[in-house]
Amino acid sequence: MHLMRALFGLLGGLGLTGSDPTLGRRGEEIAYWHLRRLGFTMVARNYRHAGVGGEVDLIGWDGGTLVFVEVKSRQSDEVRRAEDAVDAEKRRRLVTAAADYRRRSHLAAPHRYDVVSVYCAAGREPVVEHFRDAFQEADVAWD
Repeated sequence: MHLMRALFGLLGGLGLTGSDPTLGRRGEEIAYWHLRRLGFTMVARNYRHAGVGGEVDLIGWDGGTLVFVEVKSRQSDEVRRAEDAVDAEKRRRLVTAAADYRRRSHLAAPHRYDVVSVYCAAGREPVVEHFRDAFQEADVAWD
């Protein structure tokens, strides 16, 4: 199992795994409604920072905290868990896009980064895993 995950990570890093945009859109929609049910006030979807190509899938308020959410969708976790796809490069792009959003919106509120994994296996109800405070800005490497 670990060998399969490592192989998938290598292939993904080389751009050889492809992705299903329909699955991604469906996962984002499921994550959106999941967060709404938890009481989030959602304010943006697919926010893009043109300068670095970073994107934040969902942005919402959890009480007084602005939350930037990366959604990862998979059909299963047999090869690689969805949340493992939020690597160092993805985190850098998220932090950069989030800073751009806060600057443009003139927001100085507390904020955090969450990851929502959505597993959409054929013939089954989707399974959602929400990782609050999935990473800290201070832990992002800027090499």
